[in-house]
Amino acid sequence: MYDDEFELTFDMAEDNAETVKLPGKPLQPAPEAPEAPEPAGKAKEPEVPDFPDDEPTIVIPARKPREMPKQEREPVRAEPVPELAPAEVKAPEEPAAAPEAPVPAIRTNGRTVLISGGDRGIGAATAKAFYEAGYRVAVLYHKNAEAAAALEKALLGCTIVQCDVASRASCELAFHAVEQALGRVDVLVSNAGIAQQKLFTDITPEEWQHMLDVNLTGAFNLCQLVLPGMIRRKAGRILTVSSMWGQTGGSCEVHYSAAKAGLIGLTKALAKEEGPSGITVNCVAPGVIDTDMMAAFTAEDKAALAEETPVGRLGSADEVAKLLLYLAGEDAGYITGQVFGVNGGLVI
Repeated sequence: MYDDEFELTFDMAEDNAETVKLPGKPLQPAPEAPEAPEPAGKAKEPEVPDFPDDEPTIVIPARKPREMPKQEREPVRAEPVPELAPAEVKAPEEPAAAPEAPVPAIRTNGRTVLISGGDRGIGAATAKAFYEAGYRVAVLYHKNAEAAAALEKALLGCTIVQCDVASRASCELAFHAVEQALGRVDVLVSNAGIAQQKLFTDITPEEWQHMLDVNLTGAFNLCQLVLPGMIRRKAGRILTVSSMWGQTGGSCEVHYSAAKAGLIGLTKALAKEEGPSGITVNCVAPGVIDTDMMAAFTAEDKAALAEETPVGRLGSADEVAKLLLYLAGEDAGYITGQVFGVNGGLVI
C-alpha cells in the first residue's frame, strides 16, 4: 500500500481555484524495477516507494457557509453565597529564640591569678581584665552569691569559691580548692575589704577587730598560703589593694585607715624579704573610685570630691584593674615594694 499524494482543486470563488495535494492512491502504480542481487554479508537496504510524477486532479466545488439558527439564552442567575463565619484570627507566633552562640574560648597564657573580693567593684573589674588577658582566673567571694554567679557566667571557665578571708580555716579550704581546679597560683591580688564611716570614739572593739581581720589579716592569710609555691618556683606576683586613706589617714575612718596603712607596711616589708626568691610585692592605693563601696555618699558628696580632685572626676574600677594587670606582668619584674596611687592627683 502506498502513501501517495493527489492534487485537489478547490473553487474558492467563481474565477479562482486553488490546487493542493492530498494523500491518496495513485491511479496507476509505477512498474517496479527488478531487484539487483545483494552482495553476501551486506545488510538489505529498506525499500523506499517510488512515487509517480503524475497525480489525478479532483475539482471540489466551493460551499456556502451554513447559517446556524439563533438560540435565545437565559440570563445566568447568581446563586446566593452562604455567609461564612469569621475566621478565627490567631496572633502570630513568637519566633523561636535563636540558640545562644557559643562563647569563644579565651587563649590562656598559662598563668593563674587568685583575686579575693572579686565579685564586685575593683575586684570584678580586675577579674575581667585578667581573664581577657588570658589568665586562668579564680575569684573568692564572701556573701554576694548572686554577683559571683553572674561573674562565673560572664567569665567562662573561671573558678568561683566562697571564702571568709578573716578566717584562716576558710582561706585554707578555698586555696586548696583553687589549686585542685587550676593548679598553681602565679599571681595573688589581695583585694577583699570593708569600709565604715564612724567617729573614733564610737567604734566598738568588735568593729575595730573586724576591720583589721578583713582588711589586714585577710591579706596575711592569703600571702602565707601562696608564698610556699612561689618560693619553690622562684617566681610570683603579690598585689595588695590599700587606699589613699592608708597613705594620709581619713577622718571618721580611723579603723579603716589603720588597716589600709597596715597593708602598705606589709607590702614594703614582704617585698624586701621575697625579692631574692624572684617574687615582687606591690600595692595599689585607689582614691575616690565610683564603686558600690561609695553607696553611703550622696550625689552632692561625690560632686564635691570630684571638684577637689585635680582631674575633676571620680576614678573607675577599670583604671585600677589595668594597673594591677600591668604590675602582674613580665614587664614589671623590676618593680617591687612600691605604692601606686590611683587618685586623680587628690593625694600627691
